[in-house]
Amino acid sequence: MTALLARLPRRVPLGPIVFLLPMLLVFGLFSWWPIVRSFVMSVQQTNLVTPAEFVGLDNFRAVLDDPLLATAVQNTAWFAVLALVIGYPVPLVLAVVMSDVRRARGLYSLLAYLPVVVPPAVAVLLWRFFYDAEPTGVFNTILGWVGLGPVPWLEDPSWAMPSLVLEATWAAAGGTVIIYLAALVSVPPELYDAAEADGAGILAKVWHVTLPHLRGIMLITLILQIIGTSQVFLEPYLFTDGGPDNATLTVLLLVYDYAFANTTGGDYGKATALSLMLAGGLAVLSVVYFRVTRRWAE
Repeated sequence: MTALLARLPRRVPLGPIVFLLPMLLVFGLFSWWPIVRSFVMSVQQTNLVTPAEFVGLDNFRAVLDDPLLATAVQNTAWFAVLALVIGYPVPLVLAVVMSDVRRARGLYSLLAYLPVVVPPAVAVLLWRFFYDAEPTGVFNTILGWVGLGPVPWLEDPSWAMPSLVLEATWAAAGGTVIIYLAALVSVPPELYDAAEADGAGILAKVWHVTLPHLRGIMLITLILQIIGTSQVFLEPYLFTDGGPDNATLTVLLLVYDYAFANTTGGDYGKATALSLMLAGGLAVLSVVYFRVTRRWAE
């Protein structure tokens, strides 16, 4: 070790390297080593109980031949689309409205961020109570006040996925609201004054002043939401366990089923193979997205 350090150029400061070594070791052990192990396991047939057997690309072929894969991909894409339509505009609208509030802005920011700090399991249990399909359920009672419902919510295949999206939007929107509020501080107030002097209304000021300055942040939050919704697991697992009739079976839930299909050990080779396929697809999507939106971000 001493000889290795002696060979380093004298201009390289050894102090920072010594301080970085523990962090790099921990990072490599807990971050990069699992990634390497996943590549190894993807070409093995193993349940972590019996000795692993090398099978090459058979795990990938088995995953592609699984009829549930198409259902899981379709459901995941449907969740992502609904989350973009319902959940993507909500934080932006809330941030724009809250930025114009003169009094108690901190209180509104706290209320917007509060769902983020609620433990996910607690939030799901709370919303499952709200989603009671009986006419006396919380949401169905509210709908009954205006002559609507009752809605089957989680018990009907056509309603299950939108129900999950509503809860996921409520749980995650607060963090994005705070990001947008921080970005709105950088918008010069003189631009709003100039737009108002030209007779621009609220919508015109938002369209011509606010959105252009938030364009870069919006593109980042968009790709982060696409990646996040493509990896949805908690909501379908805790709400419906993929039902009813596999209507909420997602890719990560299918990975979970591969790995923990039975108490004696699942097929971790197929689980890691599908995980790598998902990671590869998201990586390609991210590269294409940033190439396409590079000019828009500028």
